[in-house]
Amino acid sequence: IAPVGESTPTMKWTAANIARSIGLFVLAGVGEIGGSYLVWKTFKLKQHWAYAALGVAVLFAYAMTFIGQPMDDFGRLLAVYGGFFIAMSYVFGYVVDGFKPDVGDVVGASVALAGVLIIMLYPRAT
Repeated sequence: IAPVGESTPTMKWTAANIARSIGLFVLAGVGEIGGSYLVWKTFKLKQHWAYAALGVAVLFAYAMTFIGQPMDDFGRLLAVYGGFFIAMSYVFGYVVDGFKPDVGDVVGASVALAGVLIIMLYPRAT
């Protein structure tokens, strides 16, 4: 929250910025979920240490995706990413682990995505 009388930097949302931002959120989700899964496989499923090493490299790449985001407010950026992470976690679980989301999972993830898109695209004063 900006102190009274101060504003945080803003930018204009264009179709290109929206596409770039969503693409980077998806890339970040793949990196975070995939990298974490590789580390998890090493320690939880007793897989080869190389999985963990690759997972750490992927997690570093995930962290770098935030640098390319057009948003300037890091707290807001991570909050918006959180909604994408929720939805992508379900997709990953379905595709990789055979997890079957129920109606509550789908509705909850949809509400989260709708909420973060409002946060992301809400018109703010410059």
